[in-house]
Parts: sequence; C-alpha cells; structure tokens
Amino acid sequence: MTHMESGLLPPDEPRWREEWDLLHELRHAPELLRIVAESSGNELSRQTQLRREYPDRLVRGAFALGDLRRKAAGKFTRAAEMWFDRQGLEQSTSETVARYKAQRFAGPVFDFCSGIGGDALALAQHGSVTTVDANPVAGLRALWNAEAYGVADRVSPQCADVTQIDPGTSLVHIDPDRRAGASQRAVRIEDYVPGLEFLQQLIRTARGGAIKLSPASNFGGKFRDVEVELISLHGECKEATIWFGELRGSASCRATLLPTGESICGEPLDYAAPLSAPLRYVFDPDPAVVRSGLVDAVATQLDLCRLDAAEEYLTGSEIPNSGFVQAFEVLAELSNNPAEIRKYFRSAPYGQLEIKCRHIPIEADSVRRKLQLNGDQAGVLIFARLDGKSRALVCRRVTRGVASSPDTAVP
Repeated sequence: MTHMESGLLPPDEPRWREEWDLLHELRHAPELLRIVAESSGNELSRQTQLRREYPDRLVRGAFALGDLRRKAAGKFTRAAEMWFDRQGLEQSTSETVARYKAQRFAGPVFDFCSGIGGDALALAQHGSVTTVDANPVAGLRALWNAEAYGVADRVSPQCADVTQIDPGTSLVHIDPDRRAGASQRAVRIEDYVPGLEFLQQLIRTARGGAIKLSPASNFGGKFRDVEVELISLHGECKEATIWFGELRGSASCRATLLPTGESICGEPLDYAAPLSAPLRYVFDPDPAVVRSGLVDAVATQLDLCRLDAAEEYLTGSEIPNSGFVQAFEVLAELSNNPAEIRKYFRSAPYGQLEIKCRHIPIEADSVRRKLQLNGDQAGVLIFARLDGKSRALVCRRVTRGVASSPDTAVP
C-alpha cells in the first residue's frame, strides 16, 4: 500500500478487502493485463489457457477489466490504462464533459461522491482535489486513474460519508449516487444519496460549486439562486449541472453543446417565438435546448418560428449556422391519417424512413411496418402539431450548412 492509499481502507471493513486485494494483484500482473488486452478470438479458450499460469480469480478479473476498458474508450482517451468497475464506469462523467465543467473551477476542490474519478481527473488540471467516497475501492480506482493522467500528486482520496465533511473555503463538486440500493437509476432527486435536503444545504453553506444531476431528474424549482446548465455531447443530453455560489452564471438557465462549446443562456420566460405554418425547413432543437427551456431563446436568436405553442419543433426559410438545431427539408405535409400516409408512401422513393415525434403518441415501428418502402432513398416522417392539429411532415435530413436545390420534390 502506498502512502497516498493509506487513508482509504477503513479499519475492520472486510467487505471491501477481497476487491481491494484483487485490484492490487492485477496491478502487479501487467503482463496478464497486456495479454488480455491483445487477445482476440474465443474468450473462453483464452481464459482456459491463462489459468494454467495464473489463478482463476485473477484471470476473471483481468478479462472483466479488459472488457470495461474497451467500453470506456468512448469516454476516456486513456481508458486502456484506467481502472473501472461496471457501475463506476456507467456513472462516470466523460472526459469531454468533465474538462468543460472544470474550466469554472480554480484552487482546492472537494469532489464528493467521486466514484472512479471522472470529474476529479479534470478538476486536478486546475488545482488540488480531495476525492471523497464511502467506497474505499472507488477511491483507490480514482487515485490510480489520476496516475494514468499524470495528476496523482494533486489528488488526495478520502473514504468517508460526504455528509460529515466540511469543505471549508474549498469549492465543491458532487455527483450523488443514483443507484444506491436500487437496480435502476433514480430519477427523483429525493431518491439520490445524499438526497435533496443535503444538496439544498450544500448550496446554502458552501462557497460555490456544481451538482451533477441526471437531465431527466426533477430539478425544476428545487434550488434557489442557481444556474441550471444542460450539457449535450454529440447530440445526447448528458447531465444537468447545478452551478451555485461563486460559480453561478448570470442567468438561471443555460444549454451547452459539446464538443463545439456552443452555448446559450437566459431566462426562458423572457422569450416568445412567433408561430408559423411549416416553411421550407423544420428544425429539431438539441435535447439540451429543450430540457433547459430555452427553445424560444434559440428561435429568437436564429430568427425561427415555432410550429405550435405546444411543440418544440421550429421552422424557417433558411438553415442557420448553429448546432442548436437539426434541419429537415419539408417535402410534403399530410394529415395524421393512416390511409393518406400509406397512399403517399406507395409512390414515394424511400427505402429507409426515420420517424420522429415529441408530443403526439406514435408507435414508430407500427407505422413503419404498414408502409410500402421500396425505394432507395432515406426519408424522415415528423409527426407534429400545427395550429393545434396533428399533422405528418415528410422531410429529408439536411447536413448542416448544405441545402438542396429549390426544385427538390417527391411524388
């Protein structure tokens, strides 16, 4: 055990000992990890061969870690050198998102509920980090992952109950556990560990910081005097970050797209986009924009209109130079009538059809099965409300900045 690890394993805690010992054994078997990383073909056969040289539990552990490292490659640039468990990887913040958030921090930081250290690795680029987690093995992984990123000298792991830690004048980042004692992730903040009461108290007492929440959580109206930032990565809304204290921004809501960094902030009720029938293009806002409540702010900024007061879909005659919206060229407008839709697609050139909707209950697979799709083109069918009526818009997806010629049409 190294000096930095000495404070991690609590006394008289045998429940952690087996996993702790296995990790150290794996760390001292780099040749086994290399063989597993380079192995291909039948895994069972490879495991059988390796058991002739290594203990069974070590071989199983090496293959489990190797599998997690491959899965983590999309989240971390140094995944091949990192240490994971399944839940820790699933709940960790991806490197791109963590680095973006860490830019607001400077100086000492407490990273509460740090897990395998996804956020701590980025925070350590800006100052010293004390990681705190009730699971000492998670703290061990976070420390070793910090070594993989060359920031271990800035990371001090603690095994403790975060509700008993006073951060003093340090900034705080916290990622509450959404799976404590449950097989599925909690959506209600009240079911997080620690829960809503502790998080509200942290906002009142700490100098400043960030709370990482699921974008699907019920964060609306739960916190006062904060900035709620919805962060999207490659078009998928990854988290809702509650910025408080010194790190709070100037507006209550923000939507940010990564990796580009395009961002918009404002007060949702300060904007009201006009309504319009479908123009040449229909636009689907990024999920971070929708979840942040800034659809009207984006529409105003990009000179677009809403299709309906109850719809997030926007419309316009030109394609804006923005990642906030995905463009679809409107080729036909149909009623939401199955017979009319089937008739249209009998002579349409589509072999692939993407079906989109937001508030109209549609079973996409059922609709698709009833259509004749014998062509060779890719189309999009958007179900949306127009002036309070349910309609179906036949479209084609448009690559950002590339519009078709005005005479593009289908039967």
